Amino acid sequence: MFPTVAKAPSRTSEPPIPNRERPAEPQPFQATKEQLLDFYKQMLLIRRFEEKAGQLYGLGLIGGFCHLYIGQEAVAVGLQSALDGDKDSVITGYRDHGHMLAYGIDPKVIMAELTGRAAGISKGKGGSMHMFSTEHKFYGGHGIVGAQVSLGTGLAFGHKYSNDGGVCLAYFGDGAANQGQVYESFNMAELWKLPIIFVIENNQYAMGTSVNRASSEDQLYRRGESFRIPGIQVDGMDVLACRGAAEEALAWVRAGKGPVILEMKTYRYRGHSMSDPAKYRSREEVQGVRDKSDPIDHVKKLLEAQGVTEADLKVLEQEIRKQVNEAADFAEQTPEPDVAELYTEVLVERY
Repeated sequence: MFPTVAKAPSRTSEPPIPNRERPAEPQPFQATKEQLLDFYKQMLLIRRFEEKAGQLYGLGLIGGFCHLYIGQEAVAVGLQSALDGDKDSVITGYRDHGHMLAYGIDPKVIMAELTGRAAGISKGKGGSMHMFSTEHKFYGGHGIVGAQVSLGTGLAFGHKYSNDGGVCLAYFGDGAANQGQVYESFNMAELWKLPIIFVIENNQYAMGTSVNRASSEDQLYRRGESFRIPGIQVDGMDVLACRGAAEEALAWVRAGKGPVILEMKTYRYRGHSMSDPAKYRSREEVQGVRDKSDPIDHVKKLLEAQGVTEADLKVLEQEIRKQVNEAADFAEQTPEPDVAELYTEVLVERY
């Protein structure tokens, strides 16, 4: 006979997630006409910049991989417009050009980085996937899928340790949401109530695999439930919805209540990278999203309803195209880094 084993006292099961305190349901941001114009200009700048980057890649002026942000502009613009640039930090993956532009960083130094020039924001060392600027509290640009989530959690720990009031915005995609280190980060972030917003940019495809083929739980905002992290699903094609969600999430995190997950339902119009022919979806599918949900067209209609004319918008278009063309000219004409630059800044004292 087996010896009798003492049983542990039974524990009362805890209430399900919905019975815990959660952030309030976000409301669309009530933008003024001037704020709408600013959102429109930022999103249009990102799109025209990315289109130009695609052209330069085709001409061989941009090497390596190049991941474009076309279609997802509302996410970066809506979220980052709510940040405090003096203390909040941002970290993302390899589709990073749009996030830097949404931070108000000069398009010239971003384009110069894409072409590997000394005038680039990372002195030509980062290229498309690994841009970095501690001055702007932008910590990359990371090429390893999901790796930035753990680093972002570390940034959030830094904010809490130094008591600087900052919040980290850590972006990753629907593909990265299945990586193991993401869940290790969730656990530590909630355990220590770290000031971080985990932003899942669900653009529907992880490279060529649709989210419902790769994820048993494809409602990604629920991914933090077992860690007691609340999640919110957001229309990532609507900049006002994005800004409203950002404000609600920031209020929760700044109150010391721990992390939040924002699942931004968005869509990329181009392939995973410039080398992706995107044969896993039809042109009709992409065009259907453009026709129904384009984030720039949405704001354009709101502006027209407030009295902004087609002529006014054409002037903005011309100004932005000029700005992007000047950035491309600058990136082509500035010199490449000196070979000796390879040996500088290999190690840093502080990340």
